[in-house]
Amino acid sequence: MIQTITGNPDYLQQFQHKNATFMLAMSNTATADIPGITQAGIPGMIHLTPILDGEFIATGEVRSLPQIAETPKGVPTPALLTRAVHLLRPFAHIELLDLGLRAAPQGDDLTLHRFDMPPSGNIAQAANIDAKAVFEKGFAFGKAYPLQDTYLILGESVPSGTTTATTTALALGYDAKDLFSSSFKIVPDTIRHETIEAALSNIEEKRDLFEILGSVSDNMLIFNAGFILGVNGRFPLILAGGTQMAALLLVVNSIIQYMGTDYSAENLSLCTTKWVAEDVHSDIKALLEMLDFPVNAYYADFDFSLSDHPALKLYDQGEAKEGVGAGGALMYGYLNGLSTEEMTRQVEGFLG
Repeated sequence: MIQTITGNPDYLQQFQHKNATFMLAMSNTATADIPGITQAGIPGMIHLTPILDGEFIATGEVRSLPQIAETPKGVPTPALLTRAVHLLRPFAHIELLDLGLRAAPQGDDLTLHRFDMPPSGNIAQAANIDAKAVFEKGFAFGKAYPLQDTYLILGESVPSGTTTATTTALALGYDAKDLFSSSFKIVPDTIRHETIEAALSNIEEKRDLFEILGSVSDNMLIFNAGFILGVNGRFPLILAGGTQMAALLLVVNSIIQYMGTDYSAENLSLCTTKWVAEDVHSDIKALLEMLDFPVNAYYADFDFSLSDHPALKLYDQGEAKEGVGAGGALMYGYLNGLSTEEMTRQVEGFLG
């Protein structure tokens, strides 16, 4: 039930019936405030999406609003998938990273790491990130992080993150214009194109890598590039996400080139959803093949064909495809003996 995108088909077998920590990187970018650019949450309250996602996967309830985040078309957050797996085969630990949120998740029962960074700005007007400082915080955290389990699954929740990821890849010189996915079935190409072009126009005179990242990227990408390089293969790390996580690897790739450092990706892999892997509007395999280092990448062969729930069927129709570590969580479920039907019924149970 786990299919290979790139690399060794047998790599994940070492994690069968092994415990993992699930970590969620939460961040806000003002790019999400551009009207019509994202549907990752409740209109007017998009900035709360990462917070609600973090609260729900960690506790099973949302505390910062009366209801869980869903798109205007009624597609519920992929956090449902991650939480469903956790209820059926619990992660050993769940940890949250505050990488620039406008508000804080609620509750003293959360394992929340704070790094004292403001939300990213709107890339169309320059994101104004101190990228070197954010990277260094990620590097230090990765170097010191004491993993308590066999491996770490790292997910993300960043509304408009695919737009900043696309822009970041293009700004770093990768030919990636049409390779990124979106939370939309019909991507708002005009809005996204105008935003990306405005962002790229702001870096025409910039040559320093961290200046470029500080203008066009987001905190999640920059911090976690540092985190990956800080971990440096000390333990197995699985990036749970789609084209945003592929962009994260491109950032890592560019930083390695820029700094002239050695890096082995032997303990690094990526796992996403079938909806991303089979998305006709993006190409995660092509993104991963741009890396200078090989990486093992997979997708969980899960869909909602066993469900009749109209909100869940929207996933199979191309609305929302990944996020909140859903692909990695489904992988964890399959590696721990869960069936597609078990996970489907658990998700349905959240919706009544």
